[in-house]
Amino acid sequence: MNWYVIQVRSGHEKAIIEKCKKRISKELLIDCFTPEYVCQKKYLGKWHDVKDILFKGYIFMISDHIEELNVELKKIPDFTKIIGRKKAEICCLDEDEIVFIKSFADKNYTVDMSTGFIQGDKIFVTEGPLQGKEGLIIKIDRHKRIAYLQLSMFNKETIAKVGLEIISKCQ
Repeated sequence: MNWYVIQVRSGHEKAIIEKCKKRISKELLIDCFTPEYVCQKKYLGKWHDVKDILFKGYIFMISDHIEELNVELKKIPDFTKIIGRKKAEICCLDEDEIVFIKSFADKNYTVDMSTGFIQGDKIFVTEGPLQGKEGLIIKIDRHKRIAYLQLSMFNKETIAKVGLEIISKCQ
């Protein structure tokens, strides 16, 4: 099975996924999703887990019939394009990108919150999907409980946000 990345208008990801699932047969479209991440937002005086889209403006499709799928996608409103290495070529995600997403997210393609601490200038993640992937972190917003990651995805360098709670900071 090949994974493809579809570029769509940001904010329309879930609506387009629903349209694709309704209009495209299961023989052409095995799965259609957008990876999400869990973070925490404070409202009404308490922290609440909320989900947000990991790669805004993109949806993922799994198919073994990309040419037929591409024809069907052109009938979907707000469809932009399949991401490829060349304009005329349709390419699937690299195996290492698929492995990364599968290792990073759960079976529903959701990246859970991670927990860690800072000692000096080093970040240590003690639990969650960021454990062992500290080298991807380029910035932390402790107030918003967010880590910014530098990832190589979609044939380019991409910044993604995920939930990270820093429980302590020591010198």
